[in-house]
Amino acid sequence: MTQNYDLIVRGGEVANHAGRGTADVGVIDGRIAFIGDLSQAGAGEIVDAAGLTVLPGVIDTQVHFREPGLEWKEDLETGSRSAALGGVTAVFEMPNTEPATTDPEALADKLARARDRMWTDHAFYIGGTHENARFLGELERLPGCCGVKVFMGASTGTLLVADDDGVREVLSHVKRRATFHSEDEYRLADRRPLARTGDWTSHPEVRDPESAIMSTRRLVGLARETGARIHVLHVTTAEEVEFLAHHKDVATMELTPQHLTLDGDEAYERLKGLAQMNPPIRNNYHIAGLWRGIEQGVADVLGSDHAPHTLEEKARPYPASPSGMPGVQTLVPVMLTHVANGRLSLDRFIDLTSHGANRVFGIAGKGRMAEGYDADLTLVDLKAKRVIRHEDMATRAGWTPFDGFEATGWPMATIVRGRVVMRDGDLIGAAHGRPVRFQETLA
Repeated sequence: MTQNYDLIVRGGEVANHAGRGTADVGVIDGRIAFIGDLSQAGAGEIVDAAGLTVLPGVIDTQVHFREPGLEWKEDLETGSRSAALGGVTAVFEMPNTEPATTDPEALADKLARARDRMWTDHAFYIGGTHENARFLGELERLPGCCGVKVFMGASTGTLLVADDDGVREVLSHVKRRATFHSEDEYRLADRRPLARTGDWTSHPEVRDPESAIMSTRRLVGLARETGARIHVLHVTTAEEVEFLAHHKDVATMELTPQHLTLDGDEAYERLKGLAQMNPPIRNNYHIAGLWRGIEQGVADVLGSDHAPHTLEEKARPYPASPSGMPGVQTLVPVMLTHVANGRLSLDRFIDLTSHGANRVFGIAGKGRMAEGYDADLTLVDLKAKRVIRHEDMATRAGWTPFDGFEATGWPMATIVRGRVVMRDGDLIGAAHGRPVRFQETLA
């Protein structure tokens, strides 16, 4: 072909709906214009992808970038910087900031803060509360909103909707798929006295598997009662996977790299507060159940649940230490290591990190490497061996629970709408992330 392109990604192993094989990707006006042999074509910019595998852009549908109000932990620029360095092309950011994202003004403020500061494309959740439940059908349709997020446990203030009546009210007004942190707040409250001061091994006892299972059963029942679609975040128990397998008509589910990789029987002793998150890191019985969810197709997406806190905060003796850990920069290398070790196929990795997000959230023009879609590409070296280290993390928190992890597979370039934003570990140019669009709210 003799047509000129804005960008050609040349000579890589392309992995998409057509399988895997050497091909070029041509980009015009930020969208994929052709995939195939472009050896005779010209371009304003050519990226040499020889020796690399070209994937559809990785989408992380659960991050906490802490802005506004908590910028000492993270902000939209530093969080998206971590994402781009990790090969992530788009992120969906959570509403538990200060103020919480629960009204049009708070959403508009985040979108304004993100413009020309975020390196990746982005969307923001609206927090569902008792107070705004009747307005959620309008709020979820605002530009830049990826949907409604509800905390059934592990939150404070107005963002906590622990009761069935409150969840029912939210679901009765939401028309898009609603997203949930599913832990039973009432059981958690009863079990808080089980926390042993300074002993992080008691965290998965306080927030035991039954806390999650009870909540998810309640949630699915309410979804069926109201005719709503739900998405269960960071599933951690084998029993939830088995249960949700019987309710795929209404429920989708997310897994995280840390719950698939870290073993609670040793992680709390080794990492102490750095292993603390909600729901907790659990033992090998539950890890095996989560992997079964991947193998059997029950799991729909991978999200990092990137939720940074400072090392000083994390050093407080349990239970005064906060829950949450960074993860957006390590999602790709950790999961590609599972690919290298034969536990995860590359096709399933793509399904969980791009195609799944497209299906679950109805993303417009993203989540596939195909003609007409946004030219969001993650270029990886499947054979590269690197060690994940605290000092290489771009998050303001400056640490990772995977410090010392020997990864096989590494992100080498991040391309967002045809713009190279990261190559070989360096950010390029300026931040030009834009809001993600959704099929249900295009009109």
